Amino acid sequence: MQSAIRYCFCFAFQFWISSKLGLAMSTMIASTIRLIRPPQSNKRKRSQNVVSEKPTRTMDACAAEVRDLLRVSLEPQQLLDMSDKLQLEYRAKLEASEISMLPSYLHTLPTGRETGDFLALDVGGSTFRIALIRLGKDEPGRDGLQVRRIRSFVIGKAIRDLKGRAFFDWMAERIGDMLAEYNHIKGTTDANLQMGLAWSFPIEQTSPRSGKLLAMGKGFCATHGVEGQDLSELIMHSCRARNLNVDMRAIVNDGAATLLSQAYRDPTTLFLPCSALGTAKFGIRPSSWHAAAEHVLVNTEISMFGRHVFPRTRWDDELNSKHVLPDFQPLEYMITGRYLGEIARLILVEAITTAGLFSGEMPEKLCEPYALDTRILAGFQTDTSRTMSKASAAFLDAHALPSQPRLSELHFIREIAQLISRRAATYLATALHALWAFRMEAEELQPCKTSHITVACDGTIIEKYPEFRAACQRQLDELCILSGASKGAVSLAMAPESSLFGAAVAVSCIADD
Repeated sequence: MQSAIRYCFCFAFQFWISSKLGLAMSTMIASTIRLIRPPQSNKRKRSQNVVSEKPTRTMDACAAEVRDLLRVSLEPQQLLDMSDKLQLEYRAKLEASEISMLPSYLHTLPTGRETGDFLALDVGGSTFRIALIRLGKDEPGRDGLQVRRIRSFVIGKAIRDLKGRAFFDWMAERIGDMLAEYNHIKGTTDANLQMGLAWSFPIEQTSPRSGKLLAMGKGFCATHGVEGQDLSELIMHSCRARNLNVDMRAIVNDGAATLLSQAYRDPTTLFLPCSALGTAKFGIRPSSWHAAAEHVLVNTEISMFGRHVFPRTRWDDELNSKHVLPDFQPLEYMITGRYLGEIARLILVEAITTAGLFSGEMPEKLCEPYALDTRILAGFQTDTSRTMSKASAAFLDAHALPSQPRLSELHFIREIAQLISRRAATYLATALHALWAFRMEAEELQPCKTSHITVACDGTIIEKYPEFRAACQRQLDELCILSGASKGAVSLAMAPESSLFGAAVAVSCIADD
């Protein structure tokens, strides 16, 4: 299961893991978990050869060590100490860093009273979505965010292979289809729509509505011959060639979109004060921007923090050492969907080779990196039956064995899943607490006197992984209480369709420069 964690602190920060983190608070945990489907057949592939005939330790000893290592340093006071250390790291990077704690151009938040129809674009690694979004609280009980029409297009290899303007021509064709649909709804022939774009790839932002296109990765060829050109103009060039009556008004990262969508629902959202950042962090910006900006949305890149703060196990070290970007995102490697399954896989492989798990038999494909899907771990946590038959079937469907695992072995996998996910939720809570505490200090606020803060979340791990959000919330409560605040001072709330809603909200609250 691949993806990121996205968050937005509705009070001030924007932090992105990827993924897809943000504060007052908006937070995105970008991972994907789908429902585990039962195997379509009872046939089992042959597993690989027996790899351990003489275990060097018992399974009880193996389980005890796993338990001890993954539970290390999870006591509240130790976590509070970690939070203090993270705040020091945040402060240093807010003063000087080219890759984290990056101030965006966004310094204006929605009031929640904005209205109108907007075209929202969401470009991700595998999907391009277009939606007609209506803003306006015209009906009691509604939050004012409405999807009127939505279309989703798979970005397969043929689309990823499109070079330069050809990719943006492909986008423009779909934009044209949606614009035609809007004209049909309105009974018009040439209605104008303002567009907002949630772009899940790197850009060098030059204004709220423009930015230099950078290498996209993930097999995309769209930057071929146009890298460094303005992303907004590339899209608009293709739209003008088709006589589409649209205007690109805002470009946001998917994490920023989460914050903005929550800010529309909750007007108490705040940004981080500009004074908290070093002057050099802002680069060259118009004097008019500095005159208007008192607070700013900050892309914290929180996934890059904590390398020397959070305790790691030898399995974390192995994952990190074999990663294409070792040490680049230490927190992400321990808390997001793609990596939870890999940590569990490394533990299982070690248990097979040293403790005789599955009688020393290596399941099919389990030796392959990232072969263990985090959805399977989720299945073990949700299967409460005595025999754990559904979880066992899902595991064997992906990783065949010649015989059914013993019940004790299934319980071992379940405990690994619980320990890994609980640690991830705890580390995330600690990172969020550190941002909250830093914001308290930056605004010279007392925890015991501050108002309630909501962390807006978008992503399937935090939404659907068993007990993940609840565990994260419990730990946040405990840390906030230790800091002098009341229980519930910081709460997690889901922000569905945040990329699309946030792109539309960005358009509505960015005034002409």
